[in-house]
Amino acid sequence: MAVSTSFAGAKLESLLLNTASASASASASASGRVIKRAIIPQRGLAFNGFKCEASSDIVANVASASSLSALQQLKTSATDRYTKERSSIVVIGLSIHTAPVEMREKLAIPEAEWPTAIGDLCGLNHIEEAAVLSTCNRMEIYVVALSQHRGVKEVTEWMSKKSGIPTSEICKHRFLLYNNDATQHLFEVSAGLDSLVLGEGQILAQVKQVVKVGQGVVGFGRNISGLFKHAITVGKRVRTETNIAAGAVSVSSAAVELALMKLPESSHATARMLVIGAGKMGKLVIKHLVAKGCTKMVVVNRTEDRVAAIREEMKDVEIVYRPLTEVINCTAEADVVFTSTASKTPLFLKEHVIDLPAVGQSVGSKRLFIDISVPRNVGACVNDLETSRVYNVDDLKEVVAANKEDRLRKAMEALAIITEESKQFEAWRDSLETVPTIKKLRAYAERIRAAELEKCLSKMGDDISKKTRRAVDDLSRGIVNKLLHGPMQHLRCDGSDSRTLSETLENMHALNRMFSLETEISVLEQKIRAKVEQNQK
Repeated sequence: MAVSTSFAGAKLESLLLNTASASASASASASGRVIKRAIIPQRGLAFNGFKCEASSDIVANVASASSLSALQQLKTSATDRYTKERSSIVVIGLSIHTAPVEMREKLAIPEAEWPTAIGDLCGLNHIEEAAVLSTCNRMEIYVVALSQHRGVKEVTEWMSKKSGIPTSEICKHRFLLYNNDATQHLFEVSAGLDSLVLGEGQILAQVKQVVKVGQGVVGFGRNISGLFKHAITVGKRVRTETNIAAGAVSVSSAAVELALMKLPESSHATARMLVIGAGKMGKLVIKHLVAKGCTKMVVVNRTEDRVAAIREEMKDVEIVYRPLTEVINCTAEADVVFTSTASKTPLFLKEHVIDLPAVGQSVGSKRLFIDISVPRNVGACVNDLETSRVYNVDDLKEVVAANKEDRLRKAMEALAIITEESKQFEAWRDSLETVPTIKKLRAYAERIRAAELEKCLSKMGDDISKKTRRAVDDLSRGIVNKLLHGPMQHLRCDGSDSRTLSETLENMHALNRMFSLETEISVLEQKIRAKVEQNQK
């Protein structure tokens, strides 16, 4: 596989230098989008930069089957090569680094719809497992693909159909990562290295939620589940060993900081605050407002239960609840409005705001809308009004530009941990290659043991005691287990010893040959056929 060695560095640099101009950010995003092509360095024929591998088996087949056309021979060799591929972990994603919020909000998938999305994705011909990570800063789909090219094509078309965004537009802003690179990316995400706010903790909670939602969902399989669980471990370890989260801000706290930056300092204690939405993000906004000295605020939510719980937790603060039906009236009485709801349509457009009474000069004569929702709760058209100013998640970069040197040092420490953990995960995944052989070898040995035990017991007659039967049975199991111990040890490659993957696979193939454990068609070919048959029903 052709791997861009500059990807991690470029992405980290983009993260740390997020005070650059919009045009510079756009060019950095473009350079950060990496599409990797698998290149197998074998001898073969080159056509326009693409390599068509030729093996002695194919040459022999062509010589012996002259009745078949050259095209048919090429199809046959390509199919044989394709069905012997190993499944790939692929991430198809768009993030705050590569795509504007206008696109991300159309692609966003609410948490309640993740199981359905996993089912839809696994219904595609070349997708075996799937997971969705959709937050305010990113929309990433992780899959185990039976074919990289076909899998990416199917997922991209699915994203286009679901969002209404043309495939060509998605391709301009997406990034594609395969196998080791996909693993490392998710680990960086979980550690907070890919976040707008370096080291923020909310993304780790969101990764945990992917696992929680995926439990029991058909399609959230062993590889993807193992990947996300390992990502949680990495996120915890990075925060513990590097202290990267110390002093870090979340999206919610950055929103509060941005509001205070835009307000005249003299109005910080008197500005009227309105928080719309009392979910996780809204609750964090409230907490950070309180930490900044705010003692009174209005919270608008569909129901009062969550607001009452927050009020109980913060008894020294006056929190006034208002139902969502009163949102316009509450906005009319507010100087700063924070929005963080899951609404799929904007709560505020120009027509909702144009007739609101103006705010006082003491707060800058402009009502501030700090919108940290994706999809956005406040339409960009509200910015056309002289009395209002709208900020969304893409505007938070201004807040997180400080302490670059310290953040860079911590990020470098975190990357070393992530590299180590990536190798451990890949070793675990590589070890899964030998699982079918381990199972078949155990089953083969068990069949022989059971047959020989039956012969032995029949020769001993019917009058032997249960104790004797049990002793003979235990003896046979003990012999088989001891005989299998050596071969089983040489089929394991989980990073716990110095044995390489190539050695383990050589042992696997040798055991397959010695005990005739090979199947007639590859596992991947069986999976592909099953997929096609399922979709034809």
